Amino acid sequence: MAELVRKSSIHIRDARIAGLYDLEHTIGQGHFAVVKLAKHVFTGERVAVKIIDKSNLDCESMEHVMQEVRCMKLVQHANIVRLYEVIDTKTKLFLILELGDYDMHDFIIKHENGIVESLAQQYFYQIITAIDYCHRLHVVHRDLKPENVVFFEKLGMVKLTDFGFSNLFEPGKQLRTACGSLAYSAPEILLGDAYDAPAVDVWSLGVILFMLVCGRLPFQEANDSETLTKILDCRYITPEHLSNACKNLIQRMLVRDPTKRAVLTEIVSNAWVMAGDRGHAAALPLIVKHHLSHSAHTTIIEQMVAGGIGSEEAIMSALENDEYNSMTATYYLLAERILATHREEQAKELMSKTTTTVNSEEIVERFLV
Repeated sequence: MAELVRKSSIHIRDARIAGLYDLEHTIGQGHFAVVKLAKHVFTGERVAVKIIDKSNLDCESMEHVMQEVRCMKLVQHANIVRLYEVIDTKTKLFLILELGDYDMHDFIIKHENGIVESLAQQYFYQIITAIDYCHRLHVVHRDLKPENVVFFEKLGMVKLTDFGFSNLFEPGKQLRTACGSLAYSAPEILLGDAYDAPAVDVWSLGVILFMLVCGRLPFQEANDSETLTKILDCRYITPEHLSNACKNLIQRMLVRDPTKRAVLTEIVSNAWVMAGDRGHAAALPLIVKHHLSHSAHTTIIEQMVAGGIGSEEAIMSALENDEYNSMTATYYLLAERILATHREEQAKELMSKTTTTVNSEEIVERFLV
């Protein structure tokens, strides 16, 4: 069955999208897109809706948008925000996304001197696992920053989001498009050079790790010109309280020469990373159809058929073909609701096991943020 495409023009101010989602308040905004909180009408579940105004996009910008959609369909991982559905209209493109609690930037600003390394290890491992997965699929993110890492508190997990600058790359071939945010961009991007795709993500990962353990950016001056100079000179100061292992890892990522910069395989196997808690991604993987019992799967299908979402044959076809339409969105929202309680209980159990390995100060840091 072909992907659901709706042709009617829909305005952002409309309260409902195609009878499927009730839009609520704005939770994020960019140049050509706005992100709104929304409720899935059939299930009542909350989602995030990225609304892209196609009428303001030229052909090149529209191609970037479609590349974002292609990349998000390709990357399906426990530590990447899920794309449920794509609704295409004459003037708007709606991306229906998994809704998190808050982003990592909001978390970091609450910790003036950074978080304890044991907690940073857990979050950083989840981020690099997601990026390693992306790179294995030849997808580069190119806009890694705390604002694009979302917390899911009940699951004790973080997930990557906003693939607006993502692209597919061929190993050994360089990219040229300059993109991303100044404070997180690699020197080679800022210089306008052709660049190795994975290396620019590694630089941004170094900035994120620095922020997690230090509570501030490594390169941040009074104006963009001075910040740019510091980045190109690769001048930053690590606090004394950091362990040598953590400092060494940061120093391996924040290297001016991309050919001398650490690669992801080195980072994943780094001693500091390996010494930390793995988090819950392995125990709480992305929900797919086979995670459900036969009875739960049957119940969902029956509920969808009774609700007029589609025939059993159409729903099964959409699931088997990995489509991103109203049927698959409804199915996975219902599946996540069924499994939510069990997964939250799993997460609590994993968290309780983790606390036995850290001291009381770290426990307070972890749960009373």
